[in-house]
Amino acid sequence: MTTDSSYGQVLTLPRRKPSTPPEPGVLASHAPLTDVFPTGFAAPSATGFVLSLLPQSAGPVLWVQDFLSRRENGAPYTPSLRGFGLEQPVLLVTVSHPRDVLWTMEEGAACAGLSAVIGEVHGGPEVLDFTATKRLSLRAEASGVPLYLIRSGDPGGLSAARMRWRISALPSQAHPQDAQAPGAARWDLDLFRARGHPPGRWVASHDPDKRQSPRAADRLRLVPYADDGAVAPGDRPIPQRAGE
Repeated sequence: MTTDSSYGQVLTLPRRKPSTPPEPGVLASHAPLTDVFPTGFAAPSATGFVLSLLPQSAGPVLWVQDFLSRRENGAPYTPSLRGFGLEQPVLLVTVSHPRDVLWTMEEGAACAGLSAVIGEVHGGPEVLDFTATKRLSLRAEASGVPLYLIRSGDPGGLSAARMRWRISALPSQAHPQDAQAPGAARWDLDLFRARGHPPGRWVASHDPDKRQSPRAADRLRLVPYADDGAVAPGDRPIPQRAGE
């Protein structure tokens, strides 16, 4: 801390390195089970984020929802999935209980013909414990079929997922042809747990240009989130002058 006059002091903020985005392929290929926690009610951001993570493959996608998730988030609108680069068939399953979601995901993970399995569970039920997620992770690791679990309304308990994300919506990008129209969606991503990669926070958006690259394992554009961080350890609050 330096003093420039008797009336004030200059506080030096630390220089924090921006969060390093995960390397290409880490998001899709190296996470057998990925947890996604939407922070808002009926938030479509989690669905768009998961669609951007799906690996490019000719195999169909198994998508299973419990009743409450379908009621809150709605059913996937299949004609719009092409906008996220999803061109393979989608097998949509709706069940009444979260345990049926977990059973369907586990059975789907054993089918090597699928390109991915998406599950939606609402409210953090007791059946969604560490043991259940460990079974899913082991099955997906053995078959090579990635699993994505959207956990809406869930505070987040123990999980064996290799990557765990919190996601919220941000104002969309500017539309290239119409300034009054919404552009591409943007998301506030918080990677609060990951095996083999440090946590971080990014502003993310779907990147359709990556569909043309055969080496792209996902279709995400990540930008470090603006964060000045905490005050440097040596700094102290500015003392009040006498009479104030």
